[in-house]
Amino acid sequence: MQRYPNISDHGLIGDLQTAALVTTDGCIDWFCSPRFDSPSIFGALLDADNGGYFRIAPDRSDYVTRQLYLPDNALLITRFMTPDGVGEVQDFMPVIQGRPTDRHRIVRKLRVARGTMRFVLDLQPRFDYGRAKHSMELTENGALFRSDGMELTLHTAGRRDPGDPEAAVPERVGDGLRASITMHEGQVAGIVLETMGGPPRAIRPADVTRLSDDTGQFWREWLNQSTYQGRWREMVSRSAMTLKLMTYAPTGAPVAAPTMGLPEQPGGERNWDYRYTWIRDGSLTIHALSSLGYLEEAAKFGLWLRDRTTEQAGGKSGPIKIMYRVDGSSDLDEEILDHWEGWRGSSPVRIGNGAADQLQLDI
Repeated sequence: MQRYPNISDHGLIGDLQTAALVTTDGCIDWFCSPRFDSPSIFGALLDADNGGYFRIAPDRSDYVTRQLYLPDNALLITRFMTPDGVGEVQDFMPVIQGRPTDRHRIVRKLRVARGTMRFVLDLQPRFDYGRAKHSMELTENGALFRSDGMELTLHTAGRRDPGDPEAAVPERVGDGLRASITMHEGQVAGIVLETMGGPPRAIRPADVTRLSDDTGQFWREWLNQSTYQGRWREMVSRSAMTLKLMTYAPTGAPVAAPTMGLPEQPGGERNWDYRYTWIRDGSLTIHALSSLGYLEEAAKFGLWLRDRTTEQAGGKSGPIKIMYRVDGSSDLDEEILDHWEGWRGSSPVRIGNGAADQLQLDI
């Protein structure tokens, strides 16, 4: 496993309120909750030692890996091929429709297509950009992490039935845990990571399959709304889903990126926080979606933009800022995370964005 994988070696998953990044070797190294612009729980993308991560991969290093999405879907597959077998981790976040919530789930479905594979699970959360301490409670059904008003629950298989994958009891490793699971051809297992989800609960393969089917159905139905009929449908659909994944559904506001602190050039200092909505960039995003027939997204962003223009000067029309948070607030004071080294040493790592008060004449 590379200490800092290439930025391009990541897949994106999300539930339309927040998102996570998964590397090609099965590591979730970026996740904020409950929103795109909330403090991180996993941030190894920006500090491999202090950022936190959740990795599931074979217990050996002699594997070949490939990452892909299911067709017409936002379910991400990381496939591992070893001399003993072929296995995969399917990552997704069940879509949340409706009001904002603190409860978000990352589902990791394990499957072995051929032979045998022993997966190792390594979970090391670091709350509030690695600044907050946490406690951990292990149970037979998983683990519960607590930190300053935030909870993170790992739901696992619990008591096993005959024929279930062979899972080892999780053990404490530092501030996190490690466990292994041995699987044979045709077997399926699942793990659910949930914020503000209460005590750990037993998860059966059928539960994971149902979540996977429901999530897949949402994305297929959404894609079917597209009016695009050109020859590049597969690429256009994938781009549209990416834009949708970066849109905060409760308000309709798209973020410029689900990440922060990544450098414009390796080792450089221009490491900005892009988890906000620029009026110009958001308009271009919504224009692209509306041209494909996604008029609901356009209408919602229009209402969000109307609110920004009318909230100035006590409800009277006035100048707007160039960027906002997804909820429409504009407290974007910039702060430097001195304790993080940055992606491949690219520092400083910034949260917030001081450019919010700048004047931009082309919007």
